[in-house]
Amino acid sequence: MERPFPTVAVVGLGTMGAGVAVAAAKSGRRVIGIEATADSAARALARIEEATAHAVARARITAEERAALLALISVGHALEAAAAADLVIEEVPEQLELKRELFAALDRICPAETVLATGTTALSVTRIAAATTRPERVLGLHFFNPVHTMKLVEVVRTVLTAPQVAEDAAAFSRDLGKEPVAAGDRAGFVVNGLLFAYLNQAAAMYESRYATQEDIDAAMRLGCGLPMGPLALLDLIGVDTARTVLEAMYEQSRDRLHAPAPILGQLVAAGLLGRKTGRGFYTYEAPGSSRTVDAATAGTAARVPGREVRDVGVCGSGTMATGIAEVFAKAGYPVLLAARGQEKADRAKARLAGSLERSVSRGRLTADQRDAALALVTPVDRYTELAGVDLVVEAVAEDLAVKRELFATLDKIVKPGAVLATTTSSLPVISCATATSRPQDVIGMHFFNPAPAMRLVEVVSTVLTAPDVTTTVLELCAAVRKHPVECGDRAGFIVNALLFPYLNDAVRMLQEHYATVDDIDTAMKLGCGYPMGPFELLDVVGLDVSLTIEQVLHQEFREPGLAAAPLLEHLVAAGCLGRKTGRGFRDHARR
Repeated sequence: MERPFPTVAVVGLGTMGAGVAVAAAKSGRRVIGIEATADSAARALARIEEATAHAVARARITAEERAALLALISVGHALEAAAAADLVIEEVPEQLELKRELFAALDRICPAETVLATGTTALSVTRIAAATTRPERVLGLHFFNPVHTMKLVEVVRTVLTAPQVAEDAAAFSRDLGKEPVAAGDRAGFVVNGLLFAYLNQAAAMYESRYATQEDIDAAMRLGCGLPMGPLALLDLIGVDTARTVLEAMYEQSRDRLHAPAPILGQLVAAGLLGRKTGRGFYTYEAPGSSRTVDAATAGTAARVPGREVRDVGVCGSGTMATGIAEVFAKAGYPVLLAARGQEKADRAKARLAGSLERSVSRGRLTADQRDAALALVTPVDRYTELAGVDLVVEAVAEDLAVKRELFATLDKIVKPGAVLATTTSSLPVISCATATSRPQDVIGMHFFNPAPAMRLVEVVSTVLTAPDVTTTVLELCAAVRKHPVECGDRAGFIVNALLFPYLNDAVRMLQEHYATVDDIDTAMKLGCGYPMGPFELLDVVGLDVSLTIEQVLHQEFREPGLAAAPLLEHLVAAGCLGRKTGRGFRDHARR
């Protein structure tokens, strides 16, 4: 079968266009590069020659392959040259009228069978296609930067794009060594449609002074395994570019979560566009540099001293409780592991012993370290045993009534001055605190599962938490080799408040038949470097847990865009909860 599009024209040879041109030539196709002027064409060809020389130096291609590749590329400034192409890919600046004018001109120049593709990241492909007399042969081909390493291509169909054209474009993408995903024509397509809403909420979170930029970014990197935090990513993308994409998304959706956070407009107005200008959410050593300066958060030196913590009590017998007990024991703290009944407490310690044994078998601990940690953990069946500890960490069921009852009990038992911490991931910490007569001693310590492996702890202070309690917990996190991030007591804290709306948006995207489960997951993994796609993650977390967190967020913020997607509610009602039931967004029983 003949390969589609043996001759390709690329109009606009900036970073993206040059990357696409080189990728097409590497596949053995003839490439016609077109720039606006003779001077810009000469500069573009020089950039391509330099980039391919770099590839030889890094052993990505041989000198012979480079010579063959360059022989396939011609660069000029006459748009009429596009008439010789089977496929024309546009990579000019992200301005709708500029693109429409270009497509109208290409429509006049190119034969009727030529396919015209736009590289837009956010603009309406349909409106661009409407400037031509061949909308059935117009589509979007959204490559990702840098083209030579990013595998994803979003193949964007309009309602008029001929199915064969979309199939040929997907086959072309695969021939370039890319992974195509099918997307419909709405602002942001799959990746940016999910990514930029999340980035926008992170910007709004920072703007409200809920948490510092360092803590927001660290929370998402360490809590979700993301390659970059959202605010650092905004600086990399460009604050102006992000604002443009969000404006396009809001224009189509009218969802307030897509309305650009005011801080984005303020930074753009001030010329603080991110790395390219040397300052955005962070300050960089120089324009274009990735190295930040002034990274230390102001005010940390003025903290009050913390309280001494010599021993710890952990309430609970489940996975989180045993994981937290292991964390403290490995750091040298004596731990009382308190459960309702000695049998439960003993089983919890046995699970802890099994976890330590696995660490030894994997070379992470020595046998002596295992024995020392295990000797520090004492299982007890009465909360009264916790009377003398300096810190109690609650890790019982995620039920507010259960937690309040426990805190009221601890209030009567535990010595004055001890810190009482809850590991809740979604409930208000202040509600636990007000069940006691000492709300100033209560704080949130949200560990992530599995606690021994996950470095992040969200340290959640209420309006009543004493400053020395916050200091105590921050210092304690460092002592047990965890990375603490500070935030206030509101639904979702940092991670869940940013993560679950993104997951909910993905469910809505599926519910609207915009893209498939596999394409959405593939797009986010390849386009953003995420360790898991949203549906993979939902099935792991549990759809029931995810729904509960969505409902808590919606109840707290009353934002219509945070309402749980009906498809999520229906799956939970049907008992399809993810991996734990064998079926969620995927059928795990068949795997």
